[in-house]
Amino acid sequence: MHSTMMLLGVWFGLLTLTYTLPVKNSTGVHEGKVRSKRRYSDEIDPDEMNIMDQILEVNNRLRAPRGLAIRDGDIASSYLQSAITCAGNTCLWPKSVDGFVYVPYLLSPLYDDMDRITIETGMQDISAGTCIKFVPRTHEANFLDIQPRYGCWSFLGQTGGSQTLSLQSPGCMWSGVASHELMHALGFVHEQSRSDRDHYVTIVWNNIVPAYIHNFKKQVTNNLNSPYDYSSVMHYGRYAFSDGSGPTIIPKPDPYIPIGQRDGPSALDLHKINVLYDCGPTE
Repeated sequence: MHSTMMLLGVWFGLLTLTYTLPVKNSTGVHEGKVRSKRRYSDEIDPDEMNIMDQILEVNNRLRAPRGLAIRDGDIASSYLQSAITCAGNTCLWPKSVDGFVYVPYLLSPLYDDMDRITIETGMQDISAGTCIKFVPRTHEANFLDIQPRYGCWSFLGQTGGSQTLSLQSPGCMWSGVASHELMHALGFVHEQSRSDRDHYVTIVWNNIVPAYIHNFKKQVTNNLNSPYDYSSVMHYGRYAFSDGSGPTIIPKPDPYIPIGQRDGPSALDLHKINVLYDCGPTE
């Protein structure tokens, strides 16, 4: 009798342990369903966030500064502007007689040493492969005024005078985020806003938060005779502005192609900068 009670006790203990252990779905089906419910903010695994995911995570809480509108997630425009695009080459920074394009900038004294290194690394990642040279401002009338404002955002192209580019610390302190906003300042819109994007991605309109559908509008773009770049530093993430129902952008024909990234400008990004500014290596 005593041994029978002991066996029942052991059996009951094992049964209790079994019910308290986590169940791993070896097929991955459950995991797939959970992942399909992620959205661009808190539901994205931090280890898988790309540059645009990080920008949207920070800007999700952003209220646009007075007199400005933030469009497409991080492109600033004044209320006097009716569009985020610029006609022809009117928004490009001028090319010097030596063949380089010098973009003067000021860095706010509010940044600490690590912030400055991060931002300057983002500049160097562009300058190392292009004719663009970011130089500290001395007396130039047109320059980037880089400030730790609320959020990560930039105007499109050169707007003239003191031009604010916001890189909040610490949220925007990725060198890739700095490169992304600097490419806006050089005149580039997001990759999935290209006029030919429908050949390369499917926008899943039903999965987009209705208030943000306008962020997926195609732009009239000069595609610079360059291939569509899924790995562009300017590409939205797969779940950008998702309502939680699933991805908002699906590559085609292969839906599993990674889109966006977290490092910095791609080779095609650098190529397109050189083509747009008609200088430097274009191969």
